[in-house]
Amino acid sequence: MGTPFLPQKGNYRNLIAYQKAECIYDITYYFAHHFLDRNDRTIDQMIQAARSGKQNIAEGCAASTTSAETEIKLVNVARASLQELLIDYEDYLRVRNLIKWNVNDKNAIIARRVCAKHNESAFYRNAIQVRTDETIANIAITLIYQEDVILRKYLDHIKDDFIKHGGIREQMTRARIEYRNKQ
Repeated sequence: MGTPFLPQKGNYRNLIAYQKAECIYDITYYFAHHFLDRNDRTIDQMIQAARSGKQNIAEGCAASTTSAETEIKLVNVARASLQELLIDYEDYLRVRNLIKWNVNDKNAIIARRVCAKHNESAFYRNAIQVRTDETIANIAITLIYQEDVILRKYLDHIKDDFIKHGGIREQMTRARIEYRNKQ
């Protein structure tokens, strides 16, 4: 068989981007249900933004076999959703006169190190049980910043892969020509 034109790209659950997004979703679900008033519309908005980030990474990965364009669009939707969520966390801290950690703050440095090391949602679900709303919001913010960097690198990878290998039509044409040349 010649050049494959429907390469399998792997399971989205193995992507660090998906794993981090799942952590963000789980933290947000806990946060929204524990620290926001049950009648606050922000609960649904925050959970939906976190869910959209996670789901669009999965859907983009699934679409990647046949469409780099769709994958790029969905990963960008994930980024945009997580930026919306970031603003919600920042708003929460600001309107309650809570502290958003400065990038050089001791807690921020520790959070960046811990969040860079852990991609398992169970770790965060356990850790947040004993944290304040201020701390949990800052941890979520840290994860969202890290996720944004990961998603930008992922988009660069998709772009580079497209430039090197072309889209599905080009790959199909190459495979067809290769097959005919062997006949």
